[in-house]
Amino acid sequence: MATKRRVVVVGAGPGGLTTAMILARRGFEVTVLERKDTVGGRNAAIRMGPYTFDTGPTFLMMKNILDEVFQEAGADVDAHLQCTALDPMYRLQFPGFALHPTQDLARLKAEIEGIFPGKSGGVDAFMANESRRFKAMLPCLQMPYPSLLSLLSPRLLAVLPKLSLGKTVFENLRGYFGNDDLALAFSFQSKYLGMSAWDCPGLFAMLAYIEYATGVWHVRGGLSEISEAMATVARSHGADVRLGAEVESLRLDGRRVAAARLAGGGEVPCDDIVVNADFAWAMSNLLPPGTLRRWSPEALRRKRFSCSTFMIYLGLDRTFDLPHHTIYFAENYRRNVDDIFHRGHLSDDTSFYVRHASVTDPTLAPPGHSAVYILVPVANLRADIDWEAQRGPFRQRVLDTWRRREGLPDLEPHIRAEKVIAPPDWENDYNVHIGATFNLAHNIGQMLYLRPHNRFEELANCYLAGGGTHPGSGLPTIYESGRITANLISRKHGVAFETHNLAM
Repeated sequence: MATKRRVVVVGAGPGGLTTAMILARRGFEVTVLERKDTVGGRNAAIRMGPYTFDTGPTFLMMKNILDEVFQEAGADVDAHLQCTALDPMYRLQFPGFALHPTQDLARLKAEIEGIFPGKSGGVDAFMANESRRFKAMLPCLQMPYPSLLSLLSPRLLAVLPKLSLGKTVFENLRGYFGNDDLALAFSFQSKYLGMSAWDCPGLFAMLAYIEYATGVWHVRGGLSEISEAMATVARSHGADVRLGAEVESLRLDGRRVAAARLAGGGEVPCDDIVVNADFAWAMSNLLPPGTLRRWSPEALRRKRFSCSTFMIYLGLDRTFDLPHHTIYFAENYRRNVDDIFHRGHLSDDTSFYVRHASVTDPTLAPPGHSAVYILVPVANLRADIDWEAQRGPFRQRVLDTWRRREGLPDLEPHIRAEKVIAPPDWENDYNVHIGATFNLAHNIGQMLYLRPHNRFEELANCYLAGGGTHPGSGLPTIYESGRITANLISRKHGVAFETHNLAM
């Protein structure tokens, strides 16, 4: 380019950093503005003394997407990160039995047969059918949907018969296995999207297939190291990644964003801007009232959003004989899910997830200590829950339940560091709209063209990256959103590029 085009990225989350490192490598003048003192957003590290935790994502799937976006930024993932595939991938702890999912399908089927005699044959049908669905659907998730006509693309029309329209994830999976508990063992991944398996569109049954096909990976030091590595790569190509640079608003010139205004004064002008902040929060806070129509604050109030999460991070002065990942199912899982997504109640009998990564990664806690991460899906802030009153009692309920189900001693004397993030904290401290940690829900009415566009349709030079835009939540799709946006900006300015993206 004769004159470098100035691209400002608002937020150093994984989607924005993906865009930044790819565009910087392609010769754009990139400035990333991050209000926190570290990169990553919900993918950042939480450090408490000698203990390290990931703030949010802990499951890395589809590592090939991560490999590809690094390659497009002229970097090798393995030169920056130490990634290890977990086997088993995790433990699923039901009230009466445990299952240890593995990519070794013979071993998986033998374990299923021991618990559910005669049901292991469903694995083969599941893998075969969901493989076909995934291979057909992936290019559709990798392409932008700028107009209604894009819904008539041959790729998408060809995949329509494979979308299980009218079915939920649970219905789809029960069809393979003919058993409710076994179907749940392959459907809990709906919560990666912040949705109930009884509401989530049936096509997302492929999420479990993706894990079995591509594995679940741990990154030494935590998944937060991915964002740190992306920032390093972006800087190596000349990007200016500014920490402690809070964007207060976007200055408009008509329907064009002219600059990002900083909370401390001053502004950063741009030719194009990429908003990687939480989408609904950004649309409600960064633009002058009356700017937006389709995605105005009033319109957002009519949209469906994901659940929230109640987080407990514990640095403990003892170790445990526990797996890296464990998902605990409530005694009455369906009732617990309905409490979260339909009744807006806190369940007495709750499901939760425990990450005990220090059993695999000694960098996360001192010898003889553990860094334990507990995630409990709960209703977002649209529910009438008094978190000021419930924070302490709910924390105790979760810890008591974990202790009882694992036969652990009293944990309180062993706590050396602790942090709790409740839904109001997600909104107040992390700028997550209504504490909905997985963004807009992924129902059929909020996908593809009906989700906020990567090239944001309401402003002339504004683009989006992150879980609030297409293709949606989850690290691989967030990386994909960043790549789609980088490719759209490159094409706009006539910058040639090579991409591993199947659809662009």
